[in-house]
Amino acid sequence: MFKLWYTIVKDYRILTRDKIGLTLMFIMPVVLAIVIASVQNSTFELVNENKIPILLYSSDSGMAAKQLDTALEKTRMFSIKRPAGVLSAEAIKDMVNTKDALVAIVIPPGYSEEVLRKSQAVSKQALKDLELEKDTVASGNRQGMEVTMYYHPVLQQSFRKSIDGGLQSALQVVQSKYIVQSLYYYVNNETIPDTLETQIVANQTPVKQEPVSKYGARQIPNATQHNIPAWTIFAMFFIVISLGSSVVREKINGSIIRLRTLPTHFGIALVSKQITYITVTILQAALIFCLGIWLFPAMGLPALNLPSDIGALFLVTFACGWCAASFAICVGVYASTQEQANGFGAVSIVLLAAIGGLLVPSFAMPGSFKLIMQLSPLHWCLEAYYGLFLEGGKLKDILMNIIPLLLITLLLQFLAFYGLKRKSLI
Repeated sequence: MFKLWYTIVKDYRILTRDKIGLTLMFIMPVVLAIVIASVQNSTFELVNENKIPILLYSSDSGMAAKQLDTALEKTRMFSIKRPAGVLSAEAIKDMVNTKDALVAIVIPPGYSEEVLRKSQAVSKQALKDLELEKDTVASGNRQGMEVTMYYHPVLQQSFRKSIDGGLQSALQVVQSKYIVQSLYYYVNNETIPDTLETQIVANQTPVKQEPVSKYGARQIPNATQHNIPAWTIFAMFFIVISLGSSVVREKINGSIIRLRTLPTHFGIALVSKQITYITVTILQAALIFCLGIWLFPAMGLPALNLPSDIGALFLVTFACGWCAASFAICVGVYASTQEQANGFGAVSIVLLAAIGGLLVPSFAMPGSFKLIMQLSPLHWCLEAYYGLFLEGGKLKDILMNIIPLLLITLLLQFLAFYGLKRKSLI
């Protein structure tokens, strides 16, 4: 046992001398977690809480145009700016191009008359189908005028879809109001009461939104819950820079050969490195989790809510750290120089993170990537963490994510052992 202990002490001293490696393992993931969580939290708030600023310009002074303005306000999605004076289409486009407004909605002249014409045509057609209207209904082939939405090219498609959905909802409300008014007038030969109109048009079935989670622990996920697990995993696997280089150095300077002359087994050295760096990964996770719990609220970001099953959290962290250490040793065994280990290690972690769902959500991946995604150990790490943090699961709920992760770890251990044996290093 003392041989293992002194080997761990040796690896610890080597690790503490690697200042760049320590920086990459601790400082870089902390900065990434803070910056990306802050950026994504602003995006979450823009979509879910804050109002999207838009420019609304109306060339029509009719009642329908005013009602459209009111309907857009009632969607609670928009912060509306209404420019004064008469503006041309080019002037509005210039305002969008100069980013005075990223989105501009233009109501054309005659919009109110067009809405009234459409509502009367629809009402007459409906009454004719019910044999309550005997007059010939005018052909509905007339091309209607359009409400124009200008947007700046920097605006992402998801935001454009959100804005278009809110605009379509407001347009439908206005058109529905006029159709109801026309139908009521044709049937009863009098104007519909305001209370009845409101009851018909505005009385929609409410939609109740609830996040699905295990055991009824319904907490709405936030940017912190999404980002902290992802960047913790990223930090763990970046020990490849330090550990991979350490293995390469020992191969180059002959340390492995000298170890073979001692009354011990090289397996002790490998176990020592794994124990040392698994401890490092656990410290990384503890540091980033503490940031999420205590620092993020002080910065105005949502706090990290730890899972109820702390034992499962520790087990997942240990499994992720063991896989990261195994991957780093495997890279170090097959690399011939430190430059190869550092370059391949860094690039491969970024690629595995990309296909594993850390950089792009797994549900957004094309179907052809589904199998490739499951080959990435970072995917199983992330799924296990998400099962605890987002779904409120326990150990039994994430076992099917831990088992593939352990199988990949054992495969990496075998590849490292095979590489050492093939190079006659053990």
